Amino acid sequence: MSTETASADSESGLLQGLDITVTGAALLFWAGVLYWAQTQAISQVRFATAFVGGILTVYALNETRLAISDGDWIDGAVLIPASLALMTASAFFAINFQDVYLQRQGYALEHEYMLARLVILSLMYLTWREFGNVFLGLVFAVFGYAMFGNLVPGVLGHAGMNQATLLQATVTDLYGFYGSLTQITASWIAPFLLYAGLLFAYGAFDLILRVAIVAAKYIESGIAQTAVLSSAVIGSINGSYTANAAMTGSFTIPTMQEAGMKGHRAAGIEAVASTSGQVLPPVMGASAFVMASYLGVPYLDIVVAGLVPAAILVVSISIAVHYLAIADSSSQDMEFSEFFDETLSTEKKVFEAVRFGVPFGILIYLLGIAQYTVMTSALYTVVAMMITGTLMPPLQRVVDSSGVSPVSELVTQVKNTVHGIRRGAIILAPIAIILVVISGVVNLFSTTGIPAKIALLLINISGGVLLFAVLLGMGVAILMGVGMPTVAAYVIVAILIVPTFVSEFNVPAITAHYTMFYAAILAGITPPVATAAVIAAGIAEANFWRTCGAAIRIAAPLFILPVAFVYNPGLISMDVGMNTLYVGLLVLLGAVTIIYGLNYPFKMRPGRKLGARALLATLGVLIMVYPSNVAKIAGIAVFAAVFVAEKVMIRGLTLPFGRGASQ
Repeated sequence: MSTETASADSESGLLQGLDITVTGAALLFWAGVLYWAQTQAISQVRFATAFVGGILTVYALNETRLAISDGDWIDGAVLIPASLALMTASAFFAINFQDVYLQRQGYALEHEYMLARLVILSLMYLTWREFGNVFLGLVFAVFGYAMFGNLVPGVLGHAGMNQATLLQATVTDLYGFYGSLTQITASWIAPFLLYAGLLFAYGAFDLILRVAIVAAKYIESGIAQTAVLSSAVIGSINGSYTANAAMTGSFTIPTMQEAGMKGHRAAGIEAVASTSGQVLPPVMGASAFVMASYLGVPYLDIVVAGLVPAAILVVSISIAVHYLAIADSSSQDMEFSEFFDETLSTEKKVFEAVRFGVPFGILIYLLGIAQYTVMTSALYTVVAMMITGTLMPPLQRVVDSSGVSPVSELVTQVKNTVHGIRRGAIILAPIAIILVVISGVVNLFSTTGIPAKIALLLINISGGVLLFAVLLGMGVAILMGVGMPTVAAYVIVAILIVPTFVSEFNVPAITAHYTMFYAAILAGITPPVATAAVIAAGIAEANFWRTCGAAIRIAAPLFILPVAFVYNPGLISMDVGMNTLYVGLLVLLGAVTIIYGLNYPFKMRPGRKLGARALLATLGVLIMVYPSNVAKIAGIAVFAAVFVAEKVMIRGLTLPFGRGASQ
């Protein structure tokens, strides 16, 4: 055997061993998470320290496997010690929890300070590795501000920190990297992402795509609408619009292009769908859990409050996509056989409905009716998903007598369950890393008093005008959203900006949080960075700026909704009633006015078309934002008149009452 062959076999054996180890580590990790969710045998803070060590073990093993398979041995060589440092620290703090957390608050032993330094260095490397230079630069800027705030002039200055205080605030006191956000991730977010991993493994998203394709037969813009639906649903769960754009865009964008849609428009649709998925209940890219914790209200109340805004966004985006599809005269007919080898029988549909419907029904019942905690509801949902996901296909084989052995099917589904458990850990790991880091950043913010200073600065710059304050807050949210997931950007602006809206401008707390949450997702499609648009444009091989233009035209109401929230506080309500629905309908019609103005394929001369688009977009903004319902109705009446006039004067539509008058 040659040396090269032996080396290849050795590398293959190493990769296979790492692959098995990743799966084993994921199984042990989730066993620990579910056991704690059931028993809560140790305190939440102590569990959070162990949780960080567990998820980073899975992350380190999996990423090392990927690095070696790509031939990047240097990355693997750095990744392993960085992860080992974090695992060691987590184990140390979990084992010595009584001494560290209860007896030595405010100071630490020298070896603990050394361990804290290694934790910071290791987290910075993992942060850079996972999220790039921009976010790493932001974290270093916060560290620098914390230590050298005495050199900052004006209202933003503070006394500064020495190194020991910084290490205590971030690591050894267990209020920083192991603080509230990490605890929320461990107890609330993690079980839901295990549920997401199981859904992927059992083929739920394949089922969603099947449903979308069937529905597309009855919609003129079928393929494009399928892209919106599939990307938005998956985006709600995975928590990253860049990852979603890469994952679903690799399928949806070429499909739209093959149907005749221009590349920059197909990329723009995918970028918007991936970004807007972050606001869809029930998961909302993990932000709903954090918001519920900050507001101290049940998680279900946050979901209910987000239903009407999410409906406004989804409906307006769907209409925009429809207009773009017909403008390109693309062939939106979808042949089912192009995507799937077989159709589902009636029996199969029933079994699939039970398989995925029962766990979801349990989740809704426990959260919405029985009022169980988020953690307990997620635990029972995961267990139910494992049971139905594993047992329903073998039962179907017994019923349909297809020739496939039920035992063989059971083995297959057990393997899928293991794959889903592993995938859940891999989905969770990047979110856990960034929330651990953000948790430390938030504690530094609190220690330095920066939120109160930002409040004074925001009031001074805005002149006490709510509109200017909201626009400034949106600008900060967009900047924070560059290079990091939505949940991380939202957390930062929730700490820095939201208190000012509540205390100084009397904006309801839930409204202020939703305002900044919606603003935080805008970075995905806002130039010059627009990370979701970058990914989508690359897949479509389209011009980046044209892709951004298409995305902004499609998602234009998304840029207006944060302002609409504060001027229409009834739009965000944890107790949805007729007033919320009424205001939501008026704001929706304003959003449709904007979409119609910017995206409808008018048959006019260029000058008139530009004027009509500008006027309708301006009218739509006023309808969405202006707080008077009478003014909204008047604006909607103007839009209706323009809509009908365009159909009659330009497209030659004959109205029923017009025919009667001519006879």
